[in-house]
Amino acid sequence: MKRRWLAVVLIVSLSACSHDKSPEAAPPPLAAAPASSASASTAPRSAPISAPVTPSSAAPPDCVTATLDGLDLPERVGQLLMVGVSVNAPSGIGDTLTRYRVGGFFLRGRSTHRAAELKSDIAVLQKRAAIPMLVALDQEGGSVQTLKGPDFPRLPSAFRLGSGPTATLRDTTRESADRLARIGVNLNLAPVADTVPTSIGTKNPPIGAFHREFGSDPKRVATAIRLVVPASQDTGVLTVLKHFPGLGRVRVNTDTSTGATDSTATVNDPYLGPFVAGVEAGSASVMISSASYPKLDPHAIAAFSKPIITGLLRDKIGFRGLVISDDLGAARAVTGYSPARRAVGFVAAGGDLVLTIVPSDTAPMAGALIAKAEKDQSFRARVNDAARHVLETKQKAGILRCG
Repeated sequence: MKRRWLAVVLIVSLSACSHDKSPEAAPPPLAAAPASSASASTAPRSAPISAPVTPSSAAPPDCVTATLDGLDLPERVGQLLMVGVSVNAPSGIGDTLTRYRVGGFFLRGRSTHRAAELKSDIAVLQKRAAIPMLVALDQEGGSVQTLKGPDFPRLPSAFRLGSGPTATLRDTTRESADRLARIGVNLNLAPVADTVPTSIGTKNPPIGAFHREFGSDPKRVATAIRLVVPASQDTGVLTVLKHFPGLGRVRVNTDTSTGATDSTATVNDPYLGPFVAGVEAGSASVMISSASYPKLDPHAIAAFSKPIITGLLRDKIGFRGLVISDDLGAARAVTGYSPARRAVGFVAAGGDLVLTIVPSDTAPMAGALIAKAEKDQSFRARVNDAARHVLETKQKAGILRCG
C-alpha cells in the first residue's frame, strides 16, 4: 500500500447482484485509457555492465502475456464478460459461453443440488472453454446463499458472524470456501465490505435489511474483512470486495430501483476503510456499485465513473487486481442505458469484467466493445489492460496454465 494511503488508514482508526425507468445521468464520455498500473518503482535503473543479450537468450513471455498475445480482439473482449447461468440448469447457456469466449459465468438463483451434481455441471461447461473460465456465485451467508443443498450447510449472516468470535468467522469462511473449491467454483462474490451505520440499520434496503454487513463500525468491519479474505483465498476461492465505494448509507436498492445515492462519501471517507483493509489483505477483486456518489463524481453512477474506479480505487488506493461490475443486466439502476452503453461505459471508466445475469446481453455487449476498440486506440489499450487483469486473476485461481 502506498504511503499516500497512510492518511486514510489513520482517519479510519481515529474515527471510526443482487427495477421507475427514469434514466440516470449518461456515462461520462469515453476517455483515454488510464495509465499503466505498473509502479514507477519497477522501472529499470541503470543496468550493470554485462555481455550483450542476444535474441536467443531473451526470457520467454510469462503465461499471462503469452496467453494474451495469442488472442485476437473478439477473444480479448470475450474475456471481459461474465454471464449469468441458472445454477440448476447451467448447460442451457453453453453455446453462448462458447460462441463469445466469455471470461466467466455466474451461477444465479438458488440450488439444493448435491455437490457431485454441481461439480459435474461446472466441469461440462469448463470443458467447452478454450481458456478456463472464472466460476462465480453469491455465497455470503444468511439470506444471500446460492447453494443450500445437503453438502452446503446454512451459513450465518455476516452481521452475526461479525459480532462473534474471530475464530468462528475465520473457520466458517474457510470451510465454506473449501466446499466451493471442491466443485469448481473459484470466485465468490463476497465479502460485503459495506458498513451500515446504526442510525440507518435495516432501513438500508440492499445491505442492512438483510444483515449482510459485518457491523456498523468501519474499524470492526475492516477487522472482519482482513480475516475473511485470506481464509477464503487460501482454499483457492478468490474474494470480491463489494460494493465499492459502499452501499451502507443508501436508502434504495440498486437491483430494484433507481436513485440510490450516498451524498456523504468522499475520498477520505472512513467507510472506505474496510475496502482498504481487503486490498491490503490481497483480495483478488473489487465489485463496483451502481449507486451515485455526488461528492466523488456528480455526473455518473459508480459503475460508469472514471473518478471512482480509476481515480479512487486504482490511483489513490492502489488496487491492481480485477475490477468487476455489479449486475449490469437486470439491475433497475442501469435500465436507462442500453446493454452496449453499459459495457462500454464500465470498461472506459476502468472496469475489467462486465457482469450481466441476462444472457441475451452478451451479443450487444461484445459487439459494442469490439466496435469501440476497432475505432479508438486508447479504448483498445483499455480492453487489453482489462483482459490482462482477467487472465492474471485466472492465474491466481490456478486455472490458467501454460506449457
